[in-house]
Amino acid sequence: MSEKLRILLTGFGPFPGAPYNPTRPLVARLAQLRRPALDDVALSSHIFPVTYAAVDRQLPEVLAKVKPDALLMFGLAARTPYLRIETRARNAVTMLWPDAANTRSSKRGIAGHADAMNFGPHAAKLLRAARLTGIDARASRDAGAYLCNYLSWRAIENVKAGGPQLAAFIHIPLLARSGAVRRKGASRITLEELVDAGEAMLMEMVALARKGRNTQVS
Repeated sequence: MSEKLRILLTGFGPFPGAPYNPTRPLVARLAQLRRPALDDVALSSHIFPVTYAAVDRQLPEVLAKVKPDALLMFGLAARTPYLRIETRARNAVTMLWPDAANTRSSKRGIAGHADAMNFGPHAAKLLRAARLTGIDARASRDAGAYLCNYLSWRAIENVKAGGPQLAAFIHIPLLARSGAVRRKGASRITLEELVDAGEAMLMEMVALARKGRNTQVS
């Protein structure tokens, strides 16, 4: 029997200005999916604390432990009312906003080379898969300059270094918690709609990773 395909799903915990991060319940729901198409897939999940030190320490640890074929990451974009499929990571770090450990970056860049690194053409396929569920999803060339962009950069570095075949980062909107009054202008996207779109993107990642693995074998 061939070894199971391994997919790692990640989200983030709370951070200054966002005491509730909906990526945690989204990742939990996706990690619990049971579908015939996932019978040969091992799903793992990890929630990163929103600190630069945690990403630098925990990303190598979880990649070494899980050895994923693909990495599907989620982060919160509280001011964006739609789903954003990031196409690249920028070599930028904000010096204005501290992380959850109250640490500010001492430099504006992550590394001393390229201005940006692309995730790859599979981002367009994830966008199409998400849109087919009816959700408002759009491509993005700017993942910000905070932890989401930082994790994206580190993930692409690992792909280039021979780690996961594929990595992708999805920004989700802020959701009103159950029973909460919806704020004017707040996203109308529900957790259930996010789960549906997340499942579609997960299935696309599975198909791409499976194709990649078969190409390596043949």
